Amino acid sequence: MNTIRSVCVYCGSSPGRDQTYLEAGHLLGRSIAKAGLRLVYGGGTKGIMGAVAEGTLRAGGTVMGIIPRFLLTKEATEKALERLNELVITDNMHERKHRMFEESDAFVALPGGIGTVEEIVEIMTWAQLGHHRKPTVFVNVNGFWNPMLALIDHMAAEGFIHTAHKVKPLVVTDPQAVVAAIMAAAGADGAPTEGEASVIDKM
Repeated sequence: MNTIRSVCVYCGSSPGRDQTYLEAGHLLGRSIAKAGLRLVYGGGTKGIMGAVAEGTLRAGGTVMGIIPRFLLTKEATEKALERLNELVITDNMHERKHRMFEESDAFVALPGGIGTVEEIVEIMTWAQLGHHRKPTVFVNVNGFWNPMLALIDHMAAEGFIHTAHKVKPLVVTDPQAVVAAIMAAAGADGAPTEGEASVIDKM
């Protein structure tokens, strides 16, 4: 059983066009805090990133932000950054992603753009290569990730994902069910318990 202490959340630094995305960020952050887990995220204080951090902090949780120096003024405000429990400033994106991986026991993707896709796909790639067995979750708010999940299915069907059993991302529609899904995946070699299986759609 893998011990879950910190959850990494990848998401957009913009709010998106649907208010539900921001609400999902708040709900996920709050549930991470309520479970006594630490949030590890990209350090931004705007958009969905800001919502996740705000939700965690308001619920009394601990937040570690990891952000490259060149994004400090683009994705965050100095006043908001002061509220984080820990802030790590890296020299570049590569250092940021590596530090996020090292600090986290599970990875979650909320709606976001190209950067969010790149981050979660890299985590899935490392899992496929056997570099880790940490749970990976797509929070499929309003079907946001359906095209991505369809693409993954298509790649597997066409014979380009030969070790899909090592990837096994979880798909959860309710942000408040993410922590339960992670805990289920971390125990018993990734097999969800009977009560949690209904909120998890394994690929």
